[in-house]
Amino acid sequence: EGGGWRRGSQLHSLDAMPNLDVKALRYMSSDEFRVLTAVEMGMKNHELVPTSLIESISGLKRGGAFKYVKLLCRNKLVAHQSKPYDGYRLTFKGYDYLGLKTLSKRGTLGAVGIQIGVGKESDVFTVSTVEGEEVCLKLHRLGRACFRTVKNNRDYIRQDQHASWLYLSRLSALKEYAFMSALYSKGFPVPKPIDVNRHCVVMSLSMGYQLNSIQQLRHPGKVFDTLMQLICRLASYGLIHCDFNEFNLMVNDEEKVTLIDFPQMVSTSHPNAEDYFDRDVECIRTFFRRRFGFVAAEVPRFTQDVSRKHTLDVDLAASGWTSAASADFEQLHSLARSEEAGNHEEEEQDGGWDGVAGGRL
Repeated sequence: EGGGWRRGSQLHSLDAMPNLDVKALRYMSSDEFRVLTAVEMGMKNHELVPTSLIESISGLKRGGAFKYVKLLCRNKLVAHQSKPYDGYRLTFKGYDYLGLKTLSKRGTLGAVGIQIGVGKESDVFTVSTVEGEEVCLKLHRLGRACFRTVKNNRDYIRQDQHASWLYLSRLSALKEYAFMSALYSKGFPVPKPIDVNRHCVVMSLSMGYQLNSIQQLRHPGKVFDTLMQLICRLASYGLIHCDFNEFNLMVNDEEKVTLIDFPQMVSTSHPNAEDYFDRDVECIRTFFRRRFGFVAAEVPRFTQDVSRKHTLDVDLAASGWTSAASADFEQLHSLARSEEAGNHEEEEQDGGWDGVAGGRL
């Protein structure tokens, strides 16, 4: 899992790409999107959105709204439920369409390519801009493995956030974009952030391979030192990754490193900062010993080797990534991770992708 990575040029003919079907999106009417958006808006304070509310929000008459809702159901963009009351909810596919439509209207995306990454919390695709540049699209899906868990623990969610998986996935995308933008602006080796909407993050593609997939390095000691320096440099800016491992790092043919995922990053002011720092260091140390037979003589220590020189954590707290949003995200994400096993929604019910062709937006 991760964003902003590639193994090589894989942007094939845009009329024959698997995994993300956007053909229907191109032919959807403005009224269909009005109804789809109405369902999304209704889910801000309704677990299921009744037809009457869809009519009110969309501004369409009863017959028209109902007709489009049925069409959206047929295309698995919304799902109908009769319990605990009759209404409709947005599916993952419907949320994807809303995000893709907005990014297309902004001129950020011109076509969707193939899937290059998948995990419990995200799907990653190659996409192209309207100018034809190949970039990366990451769709956050934190509700995929834990929707029932979050849904059944309403005490952990703000009262107005009934659509927990929508909210959690959007917060995850906003957090990634905020941190990626801040790190990129300071010259850290991360993908270039391009745009964000809802649960969708667009970023540059990075050449290379996940460290986890690499069996041999020409200079393991040099790469190890680079990673230790990166952990320390993050800390000098007031940040600790908290999940610094072989799955969140890319290494290219020149053995240059790119950090591609940072969902749990915290401030060095966190009460457990030293423990998190030491855990990141030990994770890489253990991996290099087991995979490459490289044993580090010394490793950095938080109290001895970290000198805080910048306040990027404070700057982020003052940006669009607010403390309230951060608190909500950490609370929901912690709950989701603790009970995610076995809580999978069926693909048919959630309107998942059918592995069919992508295409122009």
